[in-house]
Amino acid sequence: MLFLLAALALLAVAAWGWWWVQRPLALPAATVDLSIEPGTLPRGVAQAVADAGVDVNPDLLYAWFRLSGQARQIKAGSYELEQGITAYRLLSKLARGEESLRALTLVEGWNIRQVRAALAKEDSLKHDTSALDDAALMQLLGRAGQYPEGRFFPDTYTFAKGSPESALLKRALRAMDKRLDAAWAQRTPQVVVKSPEEALILASIVEKETGRGADRPLVAAVFNNRLRVGMPLQTDPTVIYGMGAAFNGNLRKIDLQTDTPWNTYTRPGLPPTPIAMPGKAALLAAVQPAQSKALYFVARGDGSSHFSETLDEHNRAVNKYQRGQ
Repeated sequence: MLFLLAALALLAVAAWGWWWVQRPLALPAATVDLSIEPGTLPRGVAQAVADAGVDVNPDLLYAWFRLSGQARQIKAGSYELEQGITAYRLLSKLARGEESLRALTLVEGWNIRQVRAALAKEDSLKHDTSALDDAALMQLLGRAGQYPEGRFFPDTYTFAKGSPESALLKRALRAMDKRLDAAWAQRTPQVVVKSPEEALILASIVEKETGRGADRPLVAAVFNNRLRVGMPLQTDPTVIYGMGAAFNGNLRKIDLQTDTPWNTYTRPGLPPTPIAMPGKAALLAAVQPAQSKALYFVARGDGSSHFSETLDEHNRAVNKYQRGQ
């Protein structure tokens, strides 16, 4: 008789326990952010859940972690708990490492100021780089002495809520290294640039000068041809970049004549650094320019460009497309 009563009691406890782990936990809001730091023990995880505002007995939750056999599988990270989540589903989420993911897009043609502004606006990131100047930023990323412009590959990056900005930037940095190396390995014999660094600089100019994607190889050909014959690049985006925050949207003749390290009207060859983040297509165009003798191009006004081999032809195109003559 005692054995039967004990068995019934155990069955009742088991049934209650199963009901408890399957019932929705009471959350103080529609979603609750839960952060589990590396090295946190299962009991600390249970307490962290309660501290996050979830109405749950941390001792019972810890007991469930232990009894499940998955306590040691719980992974550190940033999680988002939603209404309706149960203790059973919570443990599954933590054991699988189903972190709360966000996404940030770094856009082709952005400069480093725009990249850092986008990071600063992303509330889901831990802002561990916002107080650093560009030099300190690159030192933090393991690239001390390297200029940051153009070093990050434009793409959409997912990250766990609460991740540091530096972690995302390191991924973008490695992605650009990989893309640049892959492009350089595919360079054609007629390419004038002598190193991946020069290819990156040229690609950034191609990115900023191209209104229509299909024109990238032709734009690259113009600059490649100019470099070959020693002709100044004379590209407005480099001048604008050299002006920095002083540029107000209106590029004047005096600006073209004012010397800066990036003014390709006053200085020959490539500028000293990239001027923006080039995408994959611009990187490939820089090392695989079109087979063309063009030395000039002018915007048609519809996003495309007209390419010319001679100055006379170019002047006629300027009169047609820019001056309406």
